[in-house]
Amino acid sequence: MTRLKQYYHEQVVPTLMQKIQYKNVHQVPTIKRIILNVGTGEPSANPGLHEDALKTLSLITGQKAVPTKAKKAISNFKIRLGQPIGCRVSLTGDRMWEFLDRFINLAVPRIRDFRGLSRRGMDGRGNFTLGLKEQIIFHEVDPDKIKKLHGMNITVC
Repeated sequence: MTRLKQYYHEQVVPTLMQKIQYKNVHQVPTIKRIILNVGTGEPSANPGLHEDALKTLSLITGQKAVPTKAKKAISNFKIRLGQPIGCRVSLTGDRMWEFLDRFINLAVPRIRDFRGLSRRGMDGRGNFTLGLKEQIIFHEVDPDKIKKLHGMNITVC
């Protein structure tokens, strides 16, 4: 069992059951999955950026990234139907808890000018979305091998 998962089950769940007075352990909210999404933009402007984003996302998560393709053609952005425009990874189980632990304890302190998490990132269904401006906050990414900095969206469901 990962460190954060153990902390959640031993400390957080009993505290929430006491404070909110849940009658059943299964009523306590839990994290089901974490989705990381990278949009690479115009493929014609940056031909190698898509492969770099796939490799970077795979390094960060330890899981193979899936390319996302354009659902419809947009002539102003020079995007054709089915053209790769980004990549994503969906983490569940132990990999999710390990990623969340590394993100909270190692990556977030490396964010420049970090002033806390915004409450505007929450939606009405209990999901939290956070946008990052650069991927070099993760220890797994070597800044010297990065051709171009790109951001990513992290959604905790």
